[in-house]
Amino acid sequence: MAVNDQDFKNALKLWASGVAVVTAKTEKFGVQGMTVTSFSSVSLGPHQILVCLNKDADTVDGVFENQAFAVNILNAEQEQASNQFAGGSSQEERFANIAWTEGAATGSPVFDDALVSIECKVVEKMLSGTHWVIVGEVQAVECRSGNPLLYFNSGYRGLNAA
Repeated sequence: MAVNDQDFKNALKLWASGVAVVTAKTEKFGVQGMTVTSFSSVSLGPHQILVCLNKDADTVDGVFENQAFAVNILNAEQEQASNQFAGGSSQEERFANIAWTEGAATGSPVFDDALVSIECKVVEKMLSGTHWVIVGEVQAVECRSGNPLLYFNSGYRGLNAA
């Protein structure tokens, strides 16, 4: 018996995750970015992470053109940034009111206020269903203080004090 789409979505929304914005920059496409919740560590040797990007998202073009990207893990104060990069608007509108600099390692946009920014070069990519699974080898990491922006059951959440 197959699982229907709604049951599958209902199950996945019960997985609490951090929120990140994947960014890229190229001469051809300019700056691009999109909100993702599919992000994970892969390996400590070499240092690798993975992100999953919808195959129809325009940000994929920049990631593949430059063979590099940054993952900006959002802090608890960046709900608006998450919404801006979630789609439906132009890339120019997504970057409006976002303080960022070019990453020293890849040139990808690194958010000034992100909890963590990780710059990567693409080492593997695989199309699986509706998404590209992209493995990146970490080139640079910048950590800042704060709490993460979390997403659970179709809404943003924060950490509770222990």
